[in-house]
Amino acid sequence: MKLNKYLISVIVFGGIIGLIGCNDDFLERGPLSKINDALFWKTPNDLEIYINNLYNKASLFANYNSSRYDVIGPYTDDAFSGSDLLIQVDYNKRMNGENVLPTSGGGWQLSDWEILRNINYFMAHYQRVDADFSQISKYVGEALFFRSIFYFDKIKRFGAVPWTSSLLNPDSEELFGNRHPRNIVVDSIMADLDRAVEYLPARGNGIWTGRITKETALALQARIALYEGTWEKYHDLKNTLFKVQNGDKGTRFLQKAVAATDSLMQMAELNSYPGLDNIGQTDGYWNLFNQKDYSSSKEVLFWRKYSTDAEQLFNRWINISYTGAGVGITKRLVDLYLCSDGKPIYVAPNTKNVLYQGDDDLLSVVKNRDPRLNQTICVPDGKHYRWKPDVLFEKPMITAELGTRCVTGYQLYKGHSADKTEYDNRKGTNGCIYFRYAEVLLINAEAKAELGIITQTDIDKTINLLRNRVGMPELDINNIQTDPYWLFTTTGAAAVSPLLQEIRRERTVELACEGFRVDDIFRWAAADELIVNYRPKGAKLSQWPETQSSPPEYLNEDSNGYIDPYAQYAPMENGYLFNLKRDYLYPIPTNELTLNPALRPQNPGW
Repeated sequence: MKLNKYLISVIVFGGIIGLIGCNDDFLERGPLSKINDALFWKTPNDLEIYINNLYNKASLFANYNSSRYDVIGPYTDDAFSGSDLLIQVDYNKRMNGENVLPTSGGGWQLSDWEILRNINYFMAHYQRVDADFSQISKYVGEALFFRSIFYFDKIKRFGAVPWTSSLLNPDSEELFGNRHPRNIVVDSIMADLDRAVEYLPARGNGIWTGRITKETALALQARIALYEGTWEKYHDLKNTLFKVQNGDKGTRFLQKAVAATDSLMQMAELNSYPGLDNIGQTDGYWNLFNQKDYSSSKEVLFWRKYSTDAEQLFNRWINISYTGAGVGITKRLVDLYLCSDGKPIYVAPNTKNVLYQGDDDLLSVVKNRDPRLNQTICVPDGKHYRWKPDVLFEKPMITAELGTRCVTGYQLYKGHSADKTEYDNRKGTNGCIYFRYAEVLLINAEAKAELGIITQTDIDKTINLLRNRVGMPELDINNIQTDPYWLFTTTGAAAVSPLLQEIRRERTVELACEGFRVDDIFRWAAADELIVNYRPKGAKLSQWPETQSSPPEYLNEDSNGYIDPYAQYAPMENGYLFNLKRDYLYPIPTNELTLNPALRPQNPGW
């Protein structure tokens, strides 16, 4: 059963309650559909019907559906969230410290919590089904998986939040309880995912069913554990206002990330799944991100299928990706890609790698570089498609309609669909990837490096598998080329070792424009290094001389000739003004603190 067929068979069940001030009528609601609650919960099929509804909740899995004309699936998420590597037409207000304290809403309103009540309602009722647990355990595992996603989003947004795994009533004391420390919440998430891993079936080499599997739950557990482990470690090392009190500086979560990824990697060694796709194939990296069906993929652990059939879910990505989608890759990301010898573009201060051809034009930028660069940005090499098979890319659309143009001159190719028929029909069916095995390998390497237990064998089983796929030289932990322009500090308490610098680089390159970057910046406590006073730049404008005579007001270049996308914005004169004492978390809306004073203290700086 595919995700796009998980239509709402039963509309369920209210929202969480007194975390916000709501009335008793709402608290007393049962199911909101025509199904009689007393007659439901009889068979395993009832549980499947209930859980199917959660697959369609955009707050759990963004579906980037046909109502969105402003996204290329997850490949534009980084730009919307404020990444330093992929930007929008307008600068990001949060990164510039311009967010304000809301009185209501702000991610804490009723609708933001109702899915938790849906999940807890299931957990409170599934045992009514008269069946052996083996027949229903997979649905329980799915519910626990979804509760984990829900709470992961909440801790990323607010830090400490109330945890509840029970179905609350109007007189429940928890309604006016306090927020739980973030590490305690993550402990509960890990416990939920331990049970989910136990209950869920493994896909192994089996047929893809469109449902959550044991492998997906392990991947989510690893993702959350790495996030929290590194958040606690680096916010403590930098002594920020967001460090966790009375914690272990993230150690147990980093260990959990290792355990979860080791389990998945052991599965890969014993079976042919999971694994990596398109090893050694020409353009294999790019082709990984523009498939319509991943049912036979070894790498894609969980994804969403689209269809142009009547009443099915489709997307509009194709209708904006060919112009640039209103985003642009920054020079910072382009400069991170190694040369084909496995060394950075600069091998000493102001000393270029002899292979590096400079950046006067797009063809020079990608020459002798990691092949993933050539498969992430559009290049006029006679191979990059605008439409397949008859129209090729010639130049970025830097002067297209304002909302859809390429912002930086480095136009996004990753995730681009070149299907002219789907463009004409305005119905796209490229699949949406949520979890892939490459991320698992990167988590394993990073977590082991953070714990100080990584070996060359670990690198060979993780980083070097990804490099081998695209024909890049392997990483040797005893022979790392010093990069004079490493992004992260190499001195002080929060120093990042050369090996960890390269693991972070590999993560950035492999997962480029897949929606991970802002999470990475925040968990590394690296906004001081990557965001503050940073003003993104693009490609050299002189390579498109036709823009020089009468450029539009938004097309500016800096003193070195690079596109300066935010030059016209006065608030960006000195780069981003991110508030290090405030902007790592969102605030609790003021009316929620009034309704429940136990939610205090407010998040730092608000």
